Amino acid sequence: MLWESFSHPTDIQVQGMLLSQNVRTGKQVLLTAWKSATYPGIGSFTTGLDAMSGPPQLVTWNEGRPHWRSAPWNGLIFLGIKEMFYAYLEGYLQLKNDSAGNFFYELPQNNAFSTIITLVNSSGIASRKVWNGVEKRWHTGGAYPGNECDFHGKCGVFGSCNAIVSPICTCFRGFEPVNADEWGRGNWTNGCRRRNQLQCGEDGFERLRHMKVPDFPKPSYSRVQDECRTRCLGNCSCIAYAYDINIGCLFWSDTLIDTQEFDGVGVDLYVRLSASEFDSHKGRKLYIIIGVAVGFVCISILMFVAWWFIVKRKGSKAQDSIILEARQMFTTDSTAIVLKNESKEVNIGDLPKFTFKMLANATNQFHVTNLLGRGGFGPVYKGVLANEKEIAVKRLSAESGQGMQEFMNEVIVISKLQHRNLVKLLGGCVEKEEKILIYEYMPNKSLDAYLFGSTNSTKKLLDWNMRSSIIEGIGRGILYLHRDSRLRIIHRDLKPSNVLLDQDWNPKISDFGMARIFGGNEDHGSTARVVGTYGYMAPEYGMEGRFSEKSDVYSFGVLILEIIKGKKNTHYFNDELSLSLIGCAWKMWSEGNGLSFVEESIASRETEEEMVRCIQIGLLCVQEHPNDRPSIEIVLSMLSRDIVELPLPKQPVFAENGSTPGPIGSSQQNVYSNNELTLSVLDGR
Repeated sequence: MLWESFSHPTDIQVQGMLLSQNVRTGKQVLLTAWKSATYPGIGSFTTGLDAMSGPPQLVTWNEGRPHWRSAPWNGLIFLGIKEMFYAYLEGYLQLKNDSAGNFFYELPQNNAFSTIITLVNSSGIASRKVWNGVEKRWHTGGAYPGNECDFHGKCGVFGSCNAIVSPICTCFRGFEPVNADEWGRGNWTNGCRRRNQLQCGEDGFERLRHMKVPDFPKPSYSRVQDECRTRCLGNCSCIAYAYDINIGCLFWSDTLIDTQEFDGVGVDLYVRLSASEFDSHKGRKLYIIIGVAVGFVCISILMFVAWWFIVKRKGSKAQDSIILEARQMFTTDSTAIVLKNESKEVNIGDLPKFTFKMLANATNQFHVTNLLGRGGFGPVYKGVLANEKEIAVKRLSAESGQGMQEFMNEVIVISKLQHRNLVKLLGGCVEKEEKILIYEYMPNKSLDAYLFGSTNSTKKLLDWNMRSSIIEGIGRGILYLHRDSRLRIIHRDLKPSNVLLDQDWNPKISDFGMARIFGGNEDHGSTARVVGTYGYMAPEYGMEGRFSEKSDVYSFGVLILEIIKGKKNTHYFNDELSLSLIGCAWKMWSEGNGLSFVEESIASRETEEEMVRCIQIGLLCVQEHPNDRPSIEIVLSMLSRDIVELPLPKQPVFAENGSTPGPIGSSQQNVYSNNELTLSVLDGR
């Protein structure tokens, strides 16, 4: 036998394949990652079994250095994988050894389970995937490292990591940072050191609950947990212990590294401390109790004084009392707040009305620290009402190119719309020269901040599943505008900055200042005033002023390609190919290399078919002629795979930014339109 693929795997472990290590010789069978998602050269990361440094555990190495570890296997679960504590399925994982010193880790070969694989990608993330035969797709059953605390030694020696608090790293009790300045700046690699040295027989133990146990434990079987404490206390080199009913005692000496605090599950870790630490703790506890008691009394006195002051001044200013009454009456659906005398000048219908002073107070006088962003309409501020409800306040700027027409258009359109993928308008304000709209607050801001952010950290927040969900959510919002709402509406300005994300990352379409309402028998319109954003306008709209539902479909197609690529259509330029974003998508897709178009941080062979399909749908939406583009209902059916077979798109207009070949023998040069923003191609296709 010259070569066996199961004995020399690449980046995937399939059922029947063993990852192993011989504790006598050290020989290992490992998974080796690719250099990148599209290049299968040998990468930096390897994943396999480590049984040499203690109980067997899974480890991912980065060029030989630990990158992530599962913590010990106790015969049922890995103690460092939090999800296994919640729902362990018997037979889901198997780890065994033989008399020759070999430890084996394998995936189950049970007919009750679907096909299962383990994969390590070029970024060092090891994931378990399960094939769903009904949906015909892979589901990720866990990916590690999954958060900042999963990286090996994130907080250094004697440091504990907790991913749900800030800062994520803290020193164990009785320890302090080795370098306080670096620790304060978020560099925790040097870890912590003891404040007071151990006294051996006079020491005690601090209990840390729900922990991922540190690396390099020494196991010793015991049926009783108290025996672990006695044995560690009697050994001056023992600095910590833990107990697992299946393993027994786990002891540590020298240092503790790669410790993580879980939420409600995990193993209790007992860290050895000097007796003086416990004495000082009692003194500090007494001081804390006294301080809390004194503070409570002081706060009570101050509250009484403040209440008396408010009662005394109540009614001194009639205008302030009206504002206060309005604040007390306000609810999301309230129409009781009445605009003052100015309500006779501008009618904003049944929309709840706010006073300017109320909004100024909510936004700290429109302070720059409350500024969320700026658009064509003007600045948008975060506000907090008296009832602690968070709002977004959109204030028309005097320098804005928009005015009362766009303001009233948005009031009329969006106040009559209700859909989970459209932003909700809560009210308006018109006082003298001020024109303000009040929306529900979106904590995750707009989509463009994550797609086109200057740092990779913002882009990494949007994995492929989230991007796919955002695409479908935007499509559902457009479908509601085109078909399901009481009014047939063409948005005319769909772009990432007009897609907001709520706390659950659900997309909501906003900014209806450019929208047009269609009557029941209308299916298209025209205008001499072309509005919108270059790069997202359909050709027939930008050049001739003709718009229809297919204009929004074109914009949606550009959005799809931008979400997949993570680049802005209007700012994209490829030096090598000399293509626009749409042209680059067309070229790579038509050459059968669609995965290369996908943003590298999310490109994956497991989801390649799904991503390439999405690119094809985007290209169908940006075809030159409106009749060639699918309706939004058909686009959603394509995305949800109700329509399995996709038609082939025609080459989109404005695909090339470079030279365009003319007829044979001609010397035709590129011809750009006068506004220098679009490219006119004179050749017939």
